[in-house]
Amino acid sequence: MGANHARIYARMPKTTLVAIADLNPEQRDRISRTYKATAYDDYRAMIANEKIDIVSIALPTHLHRQAAIDAMVAGIHTFVEKPLANSITHGRDMIEASHQTNVVLGVGHIERYNPAVLALKSRLDSGQLGKVYQIHARRIGPFPPRIQDVGVVFDLATHELNVMEYLTGSGIRSVSAEVKRTLHDDYEDLISGIVRFEDGSVGVLDINWLTPTKIRQLSILGERGMFLVNYLTQELWFYENRSARDRWEGLATVGVSEGSVIKYELERVEPLRVELETFTDAVQQGHNGLVNGEEGLRAVYLAEQLLRASRERSVVTLPPYTPIPALTPQKG
Repeated sequence: MGANHARIYARMPKTTLVAIADLNPEQRDRISRTYKATAYDDYRAMIANEKIDIVSIALPTHLHRQAAIDAMVAGIHTFVEKPLANSITHGRDMIEASHQTNVVLGVGHIERYNPAVLALKSRLDSGQLGKVYQIHARRIGPFPPRIQDVGVVFDLATHELNVMEYLTGSGIRSVSAEVKRTLHDDYEDLISGIVRFEDGSVGVLDINWLTPTKIRQLSILGERGMFLVNYLTQELWFYENRSARDRWEGLATVGVSEGSVIKYELERVEPLRVELETFTDAVQQGHNGLVNGEEGLRAVYLAEQLLRASRERSVVTLPPYTPIPALTPQKG
């Protein structure tokens, strides 16, 4: 992800890539040559020697806290790849540092900038689906050997937990989960989870590193039909419940029946670029659809509660929570 951040910063009109830090000499040299940026093997030396306005941190999760605090203490607006931290305590330390130093802290929940998710949010807010019954997330694929310090709950489920609360506008009130450790020695590589929202709707999490093909889908079932998002292809489909349409038209139909299938035309974008443009705009102008530290911390909290539920083999009830209202990201 760090290489992708460097590419986008080098190409965005509002930013100039001045320096990178990476322990891998081959990657460090390749990126610095490609984008004519100064290369460092220690980020602390980069912070000390360069005049930097913003920085992206794309490190193993357990290193996020110290690197982010070092950057923010130096007065640098800081963007941290998801998950924000590997614990609530570390996440709170980072948020406190951003408040004390008065710099912007952004978190890389990239699916929030996927055009299919944004289009779905708009249609849900307009009432097209009616009452929401269930939201089902599938985020499955092969095992990634590069990830050694967290399992699928922190690495992948945090995406879906954040998106679910964003789309429904309702806080998660209880969680239960079963996890499995198969290929990873220290962390879970499969989770099947159930969450219940304040509004009574139910969420299903189907997430693993054990599937030999990559699938990223989210469906939302409601009284007027079902939306289906394909994150990878940035497609949004609507499967109509014809019986619900008939009822709205004053007919006596009761139940669920197949109706029209609609595929919406969406302009494909690179979500990471929109995300970093939004971060840059937030630094220059204030909040503008940015996933901030508090939202990042909420995802970490929910991940911890899922793992707790799996350990205790119980339903864990959470305190009331209202998702932070988010503006639609604007392209820079």
